[in-house]
Amino acid sequence: MGRIVYYVAASLDGYIAEADDTIQWLTSYHGTYAGEAPPVGGGYEAFYAEVGALVLGSVTYEFILGMLDEGREWPYMGKPCWVLSSRNLPVPSDDGIDVRIVDAPVPALRDEMATSAGERILWVVGGGHVASQFADEALLDEVRVTVVPVVLASGKQLFERRLPGGPMRLTAVLPRANGMVELQYEITRRGEPASV
Repeated sequence: MGRIVYYVAASLDGYIAEADDTIQWLTSYHGTYAGEAPPVGGGYEAFYAEVGALVLGSVTYEFILGMLDEGREWPYMGKPCWVLSSRNLPVPSDDGIDVRIVDAPVPALRDEMATSAGERILWVVGGGHVASQFADEALLDEVRVTVVPVVLASGKQLFERRLPGGPMRLTAVLPRANGMVELQYEITRRGEPASV
């Protein structure tokens, strides 16, 4: 079974969206890198190639539906996309779009979601409430945060609440040519040492 990874972009002060759920601060960002070490390639495209299935909350899902209304294409074609919601939400009917609206606790869905991803990554897209649900149940394996050098001062947080267990273990720091930095962390489970 593959890993469960929360992969997300966040502002320098830890927000993943404005208070009104907009992300123009991210989509309009243009930056450069002036560090001494060479920037690392990869990023979103390399990560997405490892993804077998996705899980997201209703707010994130509705944001994507809004992009479809603007004429954009479904971004997760051919991959199962689980949406955690108690509401009756519309589902696109185009071929290749596999959206599953579910109203159940994360532990009850975990095996089915992970099976749909196969040996590949189950990507916890967000938001912070969904990521916190996975963390609360010790179901997150890894957190990958792409830090964008923008300060928002308020908005939707990376996580909704404190993570159980000890501090995460930093496994990679990847500077990108656009001035963003990807930080990769393994989750420390309760009772595990914080470092090896």
